[in-house]
Amino acid sequence: MMGYETQMAEEARLWKHKLLKRPSLFERTSKKAQSKMNTFIPEKVHLTITESIKKMVEATLVGSNMTTFPKKIENLTFEEREKLVEKSIGTFKKTAAIEGASTGAGGIFLGLADFPLLLGIKMKFLFEVASIYGYSTKEYEERLFLLYVFQLAFSSDTHKENVLEIIENWEMKKHEIKDLDWRVFQQEYRDYIDLVKLMQVLPGIGAVVGGVANYQLLNQLGECAMNCYRLRLFSKQ
Repeated sequence: MMGYETQMAEEARLWKHKLLKRPSLFERTSKKAQSKMNTFIPEKVHLTITESIKKMVEATLVGSNMTTFPKKIENLTFEEREKLVEKSIGTFKKTAAIEGASTGAGGIFLGLADFPLLLGIKMKFLFEVASIYGYSTKEYEERLFLLYVFQLAFSSDTHKENVLEIIENWEMKKHEIKDLDWRVFQQEYRDYIDLVKLMQVLPGIGAVVGGVANYQLLNQLGECAMNCYRLRLFSKQ
């Protein structure tokens, strides 16, 4: 009978394999279309969006750091820590669903307000997960690691391979990487969620779409975060 850690190492391996599967024709076509559309956006607009999202993310990082406190996990087994992570995923999924449903029900203006609100919920969740696994988010490199986990969860299949390579070799990469490529970060994230967020601002269905979409996005982020930390922790063994 396999121990828990052995089972989770295998689960992380299978997750990685699924993550790197060749994207479907629809996904490849969608990405090409989005990339083409981005070429029509003036450079000044790209720079403005990049800077805006950078400031938005940095603000949520500061807020999350101030409200995340070290967990008493010293005497907990790896399995017990993961049960706490799963509990946190459940809590944040519900929070995100409520937020998405309420802003979606408010039409286009509140629907647009969902973007920074959901971003804040996602970042706060990642800080909680890092703390449960025993990493201090007071350290810059740990906050940077969380941004790469975020990128891996919400980026195109063509970009995921590069991000996963950084995450798997973080102990070496963290000494080389001083900052994030914010242009790539914002474009990948926006392209990933644009369609969902567009549906959320439509009258009549916004609340349903917003609630379900946010629930699923947090679930996806939770799965990604758990497996990223598993890969990182097991690589040391």
